[in-house]
Amino acid sequence: MRFAKLQGTANDFVYVDAREGFPGDPAALAPRLCDRRRGIGADGVILLLPPADGGDCRMVIYNADGSRAEMCGNGIRGLAKFVHDRGLIRTNPLRIETDAGVKTVEAELAGGRVARVTVDMGRPVWDGRQIPVDADGEVIERPLEVAGRAYRVTCVSMGNPHCVVFAEDVAALPLADIGPRFEHHPFFPRRVNTEFVRATARDRLVMRVWERGAGETFACGTGACAAAVAAARTERTDRRVTVALPGGELEIDWRADDHVYMTGDAVEVFEGRIEV
Repeated sequence: MRFAKLQGTANDFVYVDAREGFPGDPAALAPRLCDRRRGIGADGVILLLPPADGGDCRMVIYNADGSRAEMCGNGIRGLAKFVHDRGLIRTNPLRIETDAGVKTVEAELAGGRVARVTVDMGRPVWDGRQIPVDADGEVIERPLEVAGRAYRVTCVSMGNPHCVVFAEDVAALPLADIGPRFEHHPFFPRRVNTEFVRATARDRLVMRVWERGAGETFACGTGACAAAVAAARTERTDRRVTVALPGGELEIDWRADDHVYMTGDAVEVFEGRIEV
């Protein structure tokens, strides 16, 4: 099977052109492909599929544990580069169908190749049952006990569920311990991605993330959007911010039309073939 590995802010994915089929069950194969010792090594697997709902193409995402993800901000930027640089689809802007709806992405080119991508991530969803969380109405700075400790959480969906926790010392957090406790907490019926965030200026956030099905990653695009809108809603920042993650920086702009726009890099690491 042919594949390419791409990364955005060090959040890396295996991409496969599956428009004419895929060899086997992708949910079963994803853990093997993502294994960093026995496979290619990645945070997830992304399949390029034919459109089914009026878009230019469709994207399906599998986490490293084989679970399916509705949306991935870093992954969709990589898909834009994957299809453009190979001449598979040259439409720009590009409409990509996802499990969270159709997303419009616009590529910035350098030397005829995609260097940066801006994604219209849509509107944040604040209603608890739609995120989903086990609560009615909005969840803004709500107390939540996790592993015997009280946290204040702000929850939002950016096409997938997020729990944002503001902290003073993000770097020192024992994320490998507390991340899974948030992910599997009964308050989150479909598990959750958790962002631990500090506002260092009105236009800047520092963030670490624990992704459901993947663990701690160097970056999360939907998570950066969730952190940005949560920071603005709680009056910690303005609506346009730079989010600094271990893998790099993302620019997030929550505009007056309520749409959130994310801009970041898209980098090809290598391509190859693997026996499946």
